[in-house]
Amino acid sequence: MKQRFRLYRRHGIYYTHDDQTGKQASLGTRDRGEAFELFSAKTQAHRQAHLNLRLARTYLTATDPLIDKRNWQTAMEELAKSKRGTWGERWQRAIKDKSFDCLRDMTILETQGEHFLKVLQIGTVSTNVYLRRIHNFALDMGWLPCPILPKRQWPAVRYKEKRAITREEHLAILQRERNDERRAFYEMCWHLGGSQSDIAALKVEDVDWDDQVISFFRKKTKSVQIIHFGDEVAAILNRLPDRGPLFPNFGLLDEKHRASWFQMICRRTGIIGVSLHSYRYAWAERAKTCGYPERFAQEALGHNSKAIHRAYARKAKVKLPSLEAYEKRASETEIIPVPFQRGVAVDQAALALYA
Repeated sequence: MKQRFRLYRRHGIYYTHDDQTGKQASLGTRDRGEAFELFSAKTQAHRQAHLNLRLARTYLTATDPLIDKRNWQTAMEELAKSKRGTWGERWQRAIKDKSFDCLRDMTILETQGEHFLKVLQIGTVSTNVYLRRIHNFALDMGWLPCPILPKRQWPAVRYKEKRAITREEHLAILQRERNDERRAFYEMCWHLGGSQSDIAALKVEDVDWDDQVISFFRKKTKSVQIIHFGDEVAAILNRLPDRGPLFPNFGLLDEKHRASWFQMICRRTGIIGVSLHSYRYAWAERAKTCGYPERFAQEALGHNSKAIHRAYARKAKVKLPSLEAYEKRASETEIIPVPFQRGVAVDQAALALYA
């Protein structure tokens, strides 16, 4: 192996020169014997580090011949292949992030923590999220013997502040929009609180007029979303086609193009800081403000977790009544409601106590 360090003396003090980086470092001594001992230790430490790396590669390649050749671009492509549907499309866009360019051709086994930190510094929030998943994928596949960055050393993911669209902003958009189909789409987003892809894909078959219910499977989570609608939604549905897709033209567009249309109408209206997803936040906040039961709202929005639903509704302004008002209402109540469950027998004598 080629010698990396050289020893020289300048003004009586001994220095080392690194041929790889071009840097010089003082050994802090004028004694020739001490300088040679320090230089020998420095050289040996470098040789031993390379020897350890070569030994590790030899052992690892015995079980995986490609482990010393596999790079991060391979890991990205393999992870993207495992995704389907809209998630697959998102991953295909994510791995094209220019922040990953300095990492693509780097061998996974030779990657150091500073390489990841460099990517995170020039990247965005999305880069942070997807690099974590790529790193964990390489660990799970056995392509990494240990984590490159410890869990605590990953920079915190800080998302941009999201907010709901207000009723005034929604009405201003409807007044500005001249296309009947797009206006009906925005109205349905306001009343149903669905994501833009789910609302755009609605069909006439998803509407049950007898029970006044709209039901569909969410594209993102595959969970069912069931929403009861009232007279306002019924009036909107009557303006839409009576067969096939409810939005035959706007629904064919990609989600990026629908978002672009919405942002264009927002700029014309002078509205900033909202997106089509803001309609879901608005629905959740409206439900919390008016006292709609959380379990009903969670079911209507198709949220599988209470934590996720509460994150959507966290900015709702709720006016709480005083305890005095509640006590007064309780004292004036003559009939105490008893919760009944289907299939559970109730003692008639017990019911007589509340008669």
